[in-house]
Amino acid sequence: PFFFNDTATTEIYTLSLHDALPICPNGANWVLRYIRKSKRGLFRRHSMGRFTNPRDLYFGEGARHEVKNLKGKKAIIVSGGSSMRRGGFLQDVEADLKEGGFEVKLFEGVESDPSIETVMKGAEAMREFEPDWIIAIGGGSPIDAAKAMWVFYEYPEESFDNIIQPFSFPELRQKAHFCAISSTSGTATEVTAFSVITDYAKGIKYPLADFNITPDVAIVDPELTYTMPAKLCAHTGMDALTHCMEAYVSTCASMFTDANALHGIREIVEWLPKSYAGDHEARQHMHEAQCIAGIAFSSGLLGIVHSMAHKTGAAFENGHIIHGAANAMYLGKVIQWNSKDPRAAERYAYVAKEILHLPGETNEELIAALVQKIRDLNDQLNIPQSIKDYANGGVKVDAENPQMVSEEEFLAKLPEIAANAEQDACTPENPRETKAADFEKILKACYYDTDIDF
Repeated sequence: PFFFNDTATTEIYTLSLHDALPICPNGANWVLRYIRKSKRGLFRRHSMGRFTNPRDLYFGEGARHEVKNLKGKKAIIVSGGSSMRRGGFLQDVEADLKEGGFEVKLFEGVESDPSIETVMKGAEAMREFEPDWIIAIGGGSPIDAAKAMWVFYEYPEESFDNIIQPFSFPELRQKAHFCAISSTSGTATEVTAFSVITDYAKGIKYPLADFNITPDVAIVDPELTYTMPAKLCAHTGMDALTHCMEAYVSTCASMFTDANALHGIREIVEWLPKSYAGDHEARQHMHEAQCIAGIAFSSGLLGIVHSMAHKTGAAFENGHIIHGAANAMYLGKVIQWNSKDPRAAERYAYVAKEILHLPGETNEELIAALVQKIRDLNDQLNIPQSIKDYANGGVKVDAENPQMVSEEEFLAKLPEIAANAEQDACTPENPRETKAADFEKILKACYYDTDIDF
């Protein structure tokens, strides 16, 4: 059993005395906003950093039952479609909470790529029920939605436009604490300071970022993944690999995030193809590997693979580009783009040589081998290599699955997508500065599947 304490998340700060004296009185989030504005170089030398995780993380088969030891009176469970109910996991959690003395309310039916409207409905349900624990169970969508609901439950007067500004959230835990139980092996939102919410009117996915929404308790129970469809396994797995790669080369990377990112890369590349085939041991490895990938990027942050995935995801008329598939298609291109940055090139080469043991003598050869490894994984997992070859549902174009994004639509929307990507919350920490004009060229390479040599 565990009890509330004054610090709901585990935090580590590293700083030099010279830098700490003038800035610490205003708090770590102010420091991070300052670092974001400076964009490059500051973190690499001597500035203060922050490494924030859930206070408690439970893992292994049956870990979901730990919710019975939470302390409180009322709990609302936020879930997605029907998979958690079909598997009996939703009922398990509800029964365990009631055994622990909780009054329980369910909020079900959160859609994939949750909308602002769903967030507001959930927050209204929370205000009516007044829970002291929010329990989110499922994939990234219900957990992300529940994080945003939490904000508007505690601060009904807050606006969505305000919280899309990174690290701008009001202080949470005034009314409730948060427990996340993940069922897919990719987003790692159960351990991160991020949530992605879609504004369908604008066709834009917004990544919300603030350490306030790092869950208090994370539960990583592999039993929830054993029935995960192979395609979902593939997409979420490549999302997790992208988290590791981007966190490792981010300008906010640190020794704390590097350790998780590098081990995550090793685990994911080894176990993802086996997990795709349905092997239970591999599913357990992947569920834990995606979690440490989340620990890496929650504090190390991300880069322009995610910027482009966010801004292309809901941009086209005939359907969505699934987030994990977008990351898989864009990752190799971004590695090529970022490799013009000397530090990023060294790091990519290190991954290729020391972590994955790929062939090559020079950095250029090792980076080329790394890009090819990602392409090989995409082929093994039946993920398209480009937007041009992408069909609805994240499968390759063929006689039964027509192209989703026409060249005409892509080129017409490209300038707006590129401008939005430049403004994405993930762009400033990318190792190579990327402007809207650069995004246009990179996105064209992602559409036509051409190499980047500029």
